[in-house]
Parts: sequence; C-alpha cells; structure tokens
Amino acid sequence: MSQEINATTNTLPCLITVTPKYYHRVWGGQILQKNPANPIGEAWLVHENNLVENFASRSLTLAQLTAEYSFELLGRKTAAVSHKFPLLIKILVCADWLSIQVHPNDAQATMLEGPGRLGKTEAWNVLEAGPNAELIAGVLRGTTTEDIATAIRAGTVLDVVAHHKVGLGDTAYVPAGTIHALGPGLLIYEVQQSSDLTYRVWDWNRPASAGRDLHIAQSIEVTDPSQSGEIVRAQKQPATGVTRILTNDFFCLDSILLPASQDAIRFHTLDSCHVLTATSGSAMITCGDISVELQKFDSAIVPAWAVTYSVTSVIGCVLLRSIPG
Repeated sequence: MSQEINATTNTLPCLITVTPKYYHRVWGGQILQKNPANPIGEAWLVHENNLVENFASRSLTLAQLTAEYSFELLGRKTAAVSHKFPLLIKILVCADWLSIQVHPNDAQATMLEGPGRLGKTEAWNVLEAGPNAELIAGVLRGTTTEDIATAIRAGTVLDVVAHHKVGLGDTAYVPAGTIHALGPGLLIYEVQQSSDLTYRVWDWNRPASAGRDLHIAQSIEVTDPSQSGEIVRAQKQPATGVTRILTNDFFCLDSILLPASQDAIRFHTLDSCHVLTATSGSAMITCGDISVELQKFDSAIVPAWAVTYSVTSVIGCVLLRSIPG
C-alpha cells in the first residue's frame, strides 16, 4: 500500500489505513503468506484492534480512534448507537473445510456471554473458487429445531445441512442463527459485525486442539432452522460503476468496477464511514489532500466527516465497499 499522507496534527484524517493481522488456521493455505508449516487462514484487514497507520505520531488502535472521534468517523446515526467500530473485514483462504459453526444474534450473545458481547451476522463474497467449490448455509427443508438438536448432539449434523455450489462473484449472506461452513478451494472476502463470537458445531473429526472446542449446548440454543442463508449469484456488472450486492440491518456491500482508462468517480459518504478493499488491480483513493493507492487486499476507511472522495483506477480494479447499516 503506497500513500501520500500529511499526518502532522491530531485532526482525524479524511482517509484512514490500518495494519492487517494474519492468523494461522488448520484449514488455511498459502495465498496470503507462504509457510506450509503455518498455513494462514485469515487476514483481518480492518478490525478495531488493528493499529492505525496514519494518525499523526500517535500509536492508536482503530478502537481508540473510534472512541475519540466516533461522530466524525462513524457518522451521527451509527455513533448514537455505539462508539465501537462496527465492522470486521477479512480475507479467508480455505484449503480445507472450516468447522461447521453458528453465530448468535446480539440478544443471544448478551444472554450467553454477558453484557457488551455482540452477535455476528456476516456475508461472504467469492474472490476465487475451485471447480467444485461449495459451502454450507442453513439446513435442509423440513428440518426442525428438534432434528437439529439431535444431529448436533450425535455429531451427525452433515445429515441435515444444505450444501451450495458457488463460483466467482457469488455472495452468501449468513444471518446470525444460520448454521454454516466454507469449503476447500475458496478465497473469500468477508464482512461481518465486529464480533468473533463463534459456536463450533462439528469439526470434521479433526483431532481436538487448543481453541477448537465444540460448543454443543450453545449451538443448539442459537441455531435457527428458518435461517437458510441466501446465495446472491454474481451479477453482470456495468462496464464502470457500482453494483449493490446486498443490504441488511448491519451493513451494505457494494462492488465497484473501474477499467484502466476510466476517469475518477466521485462518491459521497452520506453520514456514514465507507470501508474500501481492493480485490483485484490497483486503485487510487483521494480525499482532500490525502491519496492512498490500494493494491490487492489493501483497505482504506473513509470517515463520515469526509463527505466526498474519489476513486481512480491505476491498472484496472475491482473494489468491494462495506458501509455500516
């Protein structure tokens, strides 16, 4: 990520970048960092615990910056509800099946884990997919709450879950309460509520290891058979411009396509922060006197107070943009 930043004051910049964090996972691969002994499964591109890269000379996490500048960063409506940065943006490298899991909603998270805990609604956009790539989202039609409870207890949950073939550009919307898993051969952009609260239902009979316990009672409590997830198939995008992929109570997800010859496109924040991630090519984001070049998997946050910003393609690019709901 190259950037031209004037960050000599304590004024909130009109573009914010943070340092990603990378996590080893048993199901990870070699796309993000090549280390066969320590496969990387997740890159947390934007999260409240990431360090801000361009805020004067102060060392702050995104959480600290948000607490200090919540209205300027998040916008009035979002900041009136919470002073936490509301989204978590990830890249997932799936060389093997992820555990079958489920997330609580906000009320269930508070009930089961205590005050201040958030639930987790998320969405996956497919950046790469092998020829037989699939994921699990929801349960088979006619499956009851009792059926799910029995299958979770018996370790036979594969008998009741719904499999979906997916390809490049497809998006899976996974509300809290949806039983789900990602399969091998997928490279995924994930946007979610800023919560890592996961209940593991079944882990493909992998050997038990630290941090990979099953959560049988909690999974039965929060799994909702009516939540089947939604697969939004890849849309034919215009040659240039924005396509709205999905919207819900927690976030909106857009795809922005810019060919190499395209002039800059100007956007308005409309009293909300925007999180931009390059998924191919390279783009220049400009706001005021700050410019940041985003290369593949780089991200930038445009605070609500910035009002307007522009995007220019450097070598032709696709950006995914997440906006808090």
